[in-house]
Amino acid sequence: MTGDGTRLPVNAPTERRHPTSADLDLLPTLELLQRINADDALVPAAVRRALPDLARVVDLAVAALRGGRSVHYFGAGTSGRMAAMDAAELVPTFDLEPGRVVAHPAGGAPALEVALEGVEDAVASGRAAADGLVAGDLALGLTASGRTPYVAGALTTARANGATTVLVSANPDADIAQLSDIHVCVETGPEVLTGSTRMKAGAAQKLVLTAFSTAVMVRLGYTYSNLMTSVVAKNDKLHGRMLAILAEATGADLDNCVRALHESEDDLKVALVGLLGQVDRSRAQAALEAGGGIVRAALRTLDGSSGVANR
Repeated sequence: MTGDGTRLPVNAPTERRHPTSADLDLLPTLELLQRINADDALVPAAVRRALPDLARVVDLAVAALRGGRSVHYFGAGTSGRMAAMDAAELVPTFDLEPGRVVAHPAGGAPALEVALEGVEDAVASGRAAADGLVAGDLALGLTASGRTPYVAGALTTARANGATTVLVSANPDADIAQLSDIHVCVETGPEVLTGSTRMKAGAAQKLVLTAFSTAVMVRLGYTYSNLMTSVVAKNDKLHGRMLAILAEATGADLDNCVRALHESEDDLKVALVGLLGQVDRSRAQAALEAGGGIVRAALRTLDGSSGVANR
């Protein structure tokens, strides 16, 4: 693949025939599933090998978001759907403001429900999708084969606009890696069902994206310990999760957690700082403002002003 989207002969590892699954259609059901599962088990190790490069991308994304800029995902087919799912889930999980992490699946919203295979060849659409990016933004392209024209178009425009560019692929020789500042290559190899990259390659992209976005949110202070601190009670399940987080983090009994959450008007961070710092709502809010909305920073503020024990 070249920057203008010209097709090269298909030779991506993800398109090659699997060397040990030629008898796939002859296997009994259980053995068929075992064969697929055995191949799936190779994915975490492949992701692990790519973690040093992914760590660099996390740090770049943190810098972009701290600087008021945004992170953008670009992908087609399974890659686009994985991107859309990850970006969408950051809002309810971390109460992240819309527009900070944005997915641009080829073909738009309709492609999330129906496979629109032709849209992956639309270089111009990729360019248009990335047209609004500027210096300081981060563009992350996802393509198992490393040759998707839509992604090539997006990375070309993003780079021309001054954005940092990243490619996540399963092809160590991905031609469009030349359009990226960092190539996160997860070598998952041929699929059990030849060319079906929704399998191992798709699983790898899921692991990469969830690890990436979770690490970014942790680095930005959206957690306390291993607990979410920005959950919004939009249903009974989430309200129960907020109470459970308060109890886990503070050791307070249910009655005190209910009271703290009520007094904070369902603001989990305020309730958490109030219980941990043993202060009222107004002081908890002031400490959070001084700490940039980060629970540990707010507690350090209280430590300095009132001698609350370090946590």
